[in-house]
This record gives sequence, C-alpha cells and structure tokens, in this order.
Amino acid sequence: MAGNPQPQSGNVRHSHGLEQFFASLPGPGQRVLDLGEFTQANVTYITSLGHRLYTEDFLHTLDLIFGPGESLEAQADPQKAALFLDHVLQFPPGHFDAVLVWDTLEFLSKPLLDVVMQRLHLVLRSQSPLLACFHPESREATIPAYSFRIAGPSSLHMFSKGSRRAGHSFNNRAIEKLFTGFHSVKFFLTRDHLREVIVRR
Repeated sequence: MAGNPQPQSGNVRHSHGLEQFFASLPGPGQRVLDLGEFTQANVTYITSLGHRLYTEDFLHTLDLIFGPGESLEAQADPQKAALFLDHVLQFPPGHFDAVLVWDTLEFLSKPLLDVVMQRLHLVLRSQSPLLACFHPESREATIPAYSFRIAGPSSLHMFSKGSRRAGHSFNNRAIEKLFTGFHSVKFFLTRDHLREVIVRR
C-alpha cells in the first residue's frame, strides 16, 4: 500500500450517494461512523452539521492485524477476525445512525466480509443509511484504494492510496447479495464509473 495519499487527477467530484446519505439524516445529533482514516475535512464537515463523528481507520487496522500486502489468506483466521472486529466495530447494537464505509469492503476475504457485514448490521439503527463504494467488476488482482474527503453536501475529494489486492469483484448482483438483510439498496453510477451504493438498515 502506498504511503502519503496523493490527489487523484481532476477536481472535486459530484457524489449523488453522499448527497442522499446526508439527506437521509433526520436532523442534528446523529451518531455517524466513518471507516476511512481520520481526515480533518470529514470531521469539520460532519460536526458542523451538529452530528457526532466516530472514526475507525479500517484498512490500517486490517494491515496491523493480518499483515500488510498479501493478507487475504490470513483473514480466514477466526481468532484474528474476532480481534479485528473488536478493534473497529466493538459498539453496542443500534449505536449508529449512519455509516460511511467507502471502499473498504472490497479488500476483505469472504470469511471476514461475512462477519463484518453481520457486525455492521448489528451496530446500525433500523432505517439508518450506509454509504459504500465499489469499483467496476474486474479481473485485475489489485484495484485502486482511496481516501475520501468530504468537500460539501454532495461533493468529494478522492486521494489515491495506491493499489491493494481485491478480495472480491463485485457486480450489481453480488452487491445486492452482500446487503441481504438490509432494508433497501440503491445504486449511483458516477462519471468515473465508481459505483456508489446507499443501503438502509
């Protein structure tokens, strides 16, 4: 994985998914979980709306527990998987009103992905929104990873974090199956072909 994030070519990109994510929040005072790394832009924007933001550096913790680089095989270890969940998603049931997952689910092996989805479902309140991003279906072994920084209610800066080994290649059907048990799934196709998905618990 690359070190310091470098800007993706281009300017701020419009995000229909982010726009709907914020429109889904009923008012100030919501608990929002951000699974990207800590960014001042996200903290400033979300807290300026009157929400409480929790950040968990999902991919950094993934590398710490399973090892950087080729860690997909290590993710099948149930003891390490339990330790990972305790680090990043150890919250009471229904604790959050919204979750920003970004592209983190793309880098998980099937066994770890299953337990992460169960825990996300548990910590979200009923009808709460979750925003996730997926690259186009590809046969490539590695895919780009990004840092997502909120620039406004419907706009994002995306910063490159190099490439990571993909755990899965997600077509629309696979994404719908991933969120089985959630109330609804809505897709947004962006100009750069990154699929944004809003689901409700």
